[in-house]
Amino acid sequence: MFLSYLKSRAAVIIALGAFVLIFALIFSLYELPVEAVGYAALLCAVLGAVFLALGYSRWCRRCRTLELLLRTICVSDDGLPEPGSYSEELYQELVRTLSAERARLDAAADRERRDAADYYAMWAHQVKTPISAMRLLLQQPGEADRAALEAELFRVEQYVTMVLSYQKLEGDSSDFVLRRRSLDDVVRGCVRRYAQSFILKKLPLSFEETGLTVLTDDKWLAFVIEQLLSNALKYTSSGGIRIYAEGLKLVVEDTGIGIAPEDLPRLGERGYTGYNGREDKKSTGLGLYLCRRVCDKLGHRLVIESTPGAGTRAMVVFADRKNLYE
Repeated sequence: MFLSYLKSRAAVIIALGAFVLIFALIFSLYELPVEAVGYAALLCAVLGAVFLALGYSRWCRRCRTLELLLRTICVSDDGLPEPGSYSEELYQELVRTLSAERARLDAAADRERRDAADYYAMWAHQVKTPISAMRLLLQQPGEADRAALEAELFRVEQYVTMVLSYQKLEGDSSDFVLRRRSLDDVVRGCVRRYAQSFILKKLPLSFEETGLTVLTDDKWLAFVIEQLLSNALKYTSSGGIRIYAEGLKLVVEDTGIGIAPEDLPRLGERGYTGYNGREDKKSTGLGLYLCRRVCDKLGHRLVIESTPGAGTRAMVVFADRKNLYE
């Protein structure tokens, strides 16, 4: 430790030695007695040694404090010794800034882990429902109801697609590929996938061709449209569902139970289910959250308008002309 201190103060020691030599040289030029020159040099050396000793004592105390912190290292910056210079003060400020940033990142990571754990727990309960339904259908005497089995299998596929999409969107990488696509072709594919669900629920679907070509990722846009269709089917028991274009918007309109006005501003927040979701007791609120995330990445917007008891209009807005080719 002492050698390390001497190395850190090498410039001061060299300067002190140079001053002693200068004093000795000047005194000798005036032909002073050798004893006087020696006493002056010795006095300078003693004073320099005293200052070095005091500095070494303070330096040792700081080093011991830092060694103790190192042995009991934690994410807190409490217990740092008083800075001995402006540079040390800047270093300590840097340590505090890094500590605060690490605490912020740790808190964000903890929230992400808790959100993911909550979602996967909810997802596991959700996916058990159609699996149990399929098991009951298969245990019934006689030939199983094929249409009912296909409907439950489709629900399982929906849940699997949603969890895979969640993982992709929350990860560092994504597979977005933007190309010019016919909006009508994307919508037709979604309608075909949900045709059996409309038949089983006995709900009419009206699809009016838009004639639009958009710059998008057809797979992810289809995910958004399918989620909107799924919500419309879930909360509509009579009337019907209509898909059409309104200017630069693709509209999915239903005649369902609608959404409470106080819930509209928060739709799309992670984990927010609203009044309808709380009544349903199976909704995770993740579908609209993923839809908003996808629309943001594609350069689209998701807008929802609703009146309780009168239905809901969910709109994918292609507001930027660079996304739209008529």
